[in-house]
Amino acid sequence: MKPLPVTLETEKTLFFHNYARLPLTITHGQGCWLVSEEGTRYLDMISGIGVNALGYGDKRLLQAITEQAGKLIHASNLFLMKPQFDLAAKLIEVSGLSKVFFANSGTEAIEAAIKLSRKRAAMSGYDDKKEVLSLSNCFHGRTYGAMSLTAKAKYTDGFDPLLPETGMIEFNNIADLEAKVSEKTAGVFIEPVQGEGGIHAVSSAFVEKLVELRKRFDFLIVADEIQAGCGRTGKFFSYMHFGLQPDLVCLAKPLGGGLPLAAVIGSEKMADVFSYGNHGTTFGGNPVACAAGLAMIEAIEADGLMDNASNTGKAMLAALRELALRHPQILDIRQYGLMIGITVDKEARVYVEKALQKHVLINATSQNVIRLLPPLTIGREEAQRCITVLDEILTEENKEKTGL
Repeated sequence: MKPLPVTLETEKTLFFHNYARLPLTITHGQGCWLVSEEGTRYLDMISGIGVNALGYGDKRLLQAITEQAGKLIHASNLFLMKPQFDLAAKLIEVSGLSKVFFANSGTEAIEAAIKLSRKRAAMSGYDDKKEVLSLSNCFHGRTYGAMSLTAKAKYTDGFDPLLPETGMIEFNNIADLEAKVSEKTAGVFIEPVQGEGGIHAVSSAFVEKLVELRKRFDFLIVADEIQAGCGRTGKFFSYMHFGLQPDLVCLAKPLGGGLPLAAVIGSEKMADVFSYGNHGTTFGGNPVACAAGLAMIEAIEADGLMDNASNTGKAMLAALRELALRHPQILDIRQYGLMIGITVDKEARVYVEKALQKHVLINATSQNVIRLLPPLTIGREEAQRCITVLDEILTEENKEKTGL
């Protein structure tokens, strides 16, 4: 078979039209940089949409993957496998929770949590307790259950009917929270820090009321940590910033060190909800991915990357605030560790394209939000490079407007 050129034109002939890809062919990565087939280095402020927490080429991660791949790549969940046990124990340690279920992706973790919410209600004798709620502006995934909990019409239009007995609570609106939850509510899904929604955090007052209502109505609180987990906000889970004790935690993206891996971590009261055959997966808990996941978490701890996320994030926030004083295009800045949203006065895609020309990779979400999700290993010099490029772009734009 003759090799095909790796171009946008070829992509159109091979794939469904799912992705608005950048016109850039990547061959490999080094640290916080991606390298194109021409050899050009690009500062990666996206990290595979928050996946590559250790950047590229971490030797500990590569060693864990190589050693486990040499022993066993796949066997299925019919067998006991040490990498699963080791990673599950580590997740229980860092979360303080009790049980783990491994899946392959964030949306699969959400699907499992939906099933756990309804099954737990049924086991408790609540025949009418089927309702599963989420928050406006959220994103939980693209499979039918997860999509039914996702707020944006662009993800759901044309795919109805969605999962029945689901609904939305207005983000951080306590009155709406009180109006929506009831004896019929089986679970409330929240992103403590919304990623796809533009980097917005739940308020402490909203969390306090949610916990109070859980006591009254006996529903589950499910924390979606798929993007904000694994140290990105400066704590291992973003819910830890709010003193929240969730019943279930959904984790994915960085968990497998770049390999497909997700987890649902549950409290002790969830321990016996699933029984044999209720739920399962062929590939979930793949031993190579689990070995990579354990190496990734141990590296985050050993290298103090949660502190780096917090400190470097704060330094970037201060620098971005200085930019905002000089550039009216910046309307707002939100920073939680190395999870940063910059609201601008136009579609943020414009800045994605301009930054690409200057060899910096940034992301756009919620139409007018620049989203920065760099590797947790990023240094101050690399972070400053991103700030400098944004400053250059905004300065050039202002000059064009004034004609100077």
